[in-house]
Amino acid sequence: MLMTSLDQAVGDFEAATGWAHKPEGMCKGDMCVPAPDAVSDGRVDVVAIADRLGMALVSDDARGLWSLGPESGGKALTTAVMPDLELPDLDGNPFKLSSLHGRKVLLVAWASW
Repeated sequence: MLMTSLDQAVGDFEAATGWAHKPEGMCKGDMCVPAPDAVSDGRVDVVAIADRLGMALVSDDARGLWSLGPESGGKALTTAVMPDLELPDLDGNPFKLSSLHGRKVLLVAWASW
């Protein structure tokens, strides 16, 4: 879910994530998680609910955007920083992804199997 605000309407949050606000908490299917501090006046506090549901929340401060990932069922990402990759280029020379620092990069993975 991409957002420009960390305060979302309950209906918008449910449509994007599948988590519905009910008296017993935030529910998805048969699972409910108590979240008394996450919803107020029909608005979802995304920071509070991300922590409660184990959803990764990352920001792009330069653009004023936030991205909320799906619930992980375990540990969630704490950062969107990727480790440095080093792969051979077309000539077989080592190429570090970090050499593109500051540029947008699209990684495409493909396998024949």
